[in-house]
Formats: sequence, structure tokens, C-alpha cells
Amino acid sequence: MTDAAPLSDDLAAAFQIEGWPVRGRIVRLGAAIHEVLSAHDYPEPVAALLGEACVLAALVGSSLKFDGRLLVQAQGDGPVRYVVADYGTDGALRGFCRFDPEEVAAASQGFSRPGAQALLGKGVMIMTLDRGLDFERTQGITPIEGESLSLCAEHFFEQSEQVPTKVRLAVGSVDAGEGARWRAGGALIQVIAADQSRGDTTEVWDRSRALFATLADDELLDPTVTPETLLYRLFHEDGVRLEGARALRAQCRCSPDRIEAMLASFTHAERADIVEADGKIHVKCEYCGRNYELAPEAASAQ
Repeated sequence: MTDAAPLSDDLAAAFQIEGWPVRGRIVRLGAAIHEVLSAHDYPEPVAALLGEACVLAALVGSSLKFDGRLLVQAQGDGPVRYVVADYGTDGALRGFCRFDPEEVAAASQGFSRPGAQALLGKGVMIMTLDRGLDFERTQGITPIEGESLSLCAEHFFEQSEQVPTKVRLAVGSVDAGEGARWRAGGALIQVIAADQSRGDTTEVWDRSRALFATLADDELLDPTVTPETLLYRLFHEDGVRLEGARALRAQCRCSPDRIEAMLASFTHAERADIVEADGKIHVKCEYCGRNYELAPEAASAQ
């Protein structure tokens, strides 16, 4: 029996630089992010912002040691009111945005793609850990700063965990011979705190950041560049190994049963108000865009 080929796309993995007190994670998204972003007719800047949120959710969520979910949300008073990415520790990924099309169009008049602060305005980014019904959700909040959610993430780790962190996120449309399709990628590095055995880590962290700063968007997006190759380009002088790769996929958690359970929480009068001319209740999932058509009695039978 031959070993299965290593994952090279739609994955999240940890990496370790040999002998350095620096840890990292890398995410590469192809078919999964294309499915998430193509579920709605988002303007290009909005799709790119949602792509960043999805990559960030996978980068952080894939490091969790328990079963559950990580939600990355950003909201503000700008053209994009709300963006959320939902990562499950089983590798499922979904997300959606709410925005004002006219305001997004106005913000997109320049030569460059408007980023996080231009789209979200004054607001906050929230990371939420959900371990299920038996545990309380935990949240961390940081202000929206900069034109990428990467800067927000760096501030989040600095404030909430006091862990120096550098984050790089990239989202773009790439034609690899099958027409233009969305791709996304990201990486982060963190320094492990100094102790008696490690000594001062300032110098090695400075060197790590300098090498990490050379990472280009096109390298993160290029489907022909494997994660191993990418990391070798960055840290080949010292050696780097990829470990614990896990597959990612686009998957919504909506279902007829969930929709019926949600409608069952409404009063009879509330359900009556949303019955349309055909005598049915129509519900559209904000995440995947799937349309559900239910009879009012189906919800009341729950």
C-alpha cells in the first residue's frame, strides 16, 4: 500500500523552525474558499474581506486542542456592516457579509482595493470560542485598525495573550488554467516566551520577523507553490518542518431540521407574519445562500 499524497491545498498546518523559539501556522485555500465566496454575488472588495476572515479563522482555529468552533467577526459603521467566518475543528469553514452596495461602490473608486478599515469603518473585530452547550463562550475584542485583518489579529494577540505575533493574509482571483477562481492563504508566526533555558529571544524574533516580511501575496496564492516549498523559501537556512496538516472544506451547518427548529421558536403570530403568497415560509441561509421552503405547520410541529 502506498502512502497518501501529502495535502498541498485546502489545508491548515503548524510549522516549526529548527532550533528557534518560534512557532507558526500556514493555511492554503483553493476550492474551499472559492465555494464560500462564490455563494453570493459579492463585490470584489467584500469577497476579499470575507476571504481574509476565513483564512484568519482557520489559522487560529486549527490550533485549538478541543472540539468546537472559532468565529471571527468584524463589524463597524462603514460600507460593510458585518463580516463573519465560522471555523469548525472538523475542518468545516463558512462565512458571509452584510454590506451596502452603493457605499461599497463609492469606497472602491480608487486604484487599489479598499481594505478592512475603509470597508468596516470604526468598529471592532471579535474572536469567539464556542466549545458547545456545556461551556460558556469566550470572546476577545480588538479595534479595527489598518487595511487588513492581519493587523487586527496582531493587536488581538498582543492585547489578549501578550504573545508577539505577525500575521499575513492574502486573497485573490487566480487563473490556473480553469478560468479565474478565488484563492486565499495566510501564515502567522509567534515567539515563545524567553525562559532560563532559552534566554533572550529578541534577536531571533527580529530575524524571524524580517524573513516573514518577505512573504509575498502571490506566493500564498500560487497553487503551484506547495506549503513546504513556501516555508523552505522563507527559512531554508535554518530548516523548517511542516506538521499536523489537516484538511479544510467549505461546509454550511444549515439544514431543514435547523430551520424548522428556529421557526418553532417563533410565536404563531410571528410565523403567520412571514407566510408568503404561496402559503409557505421562505428562508435563505445567509452563509451558503441555500433557499428553504417550509409549510407553516412543519415549524409548529416541532
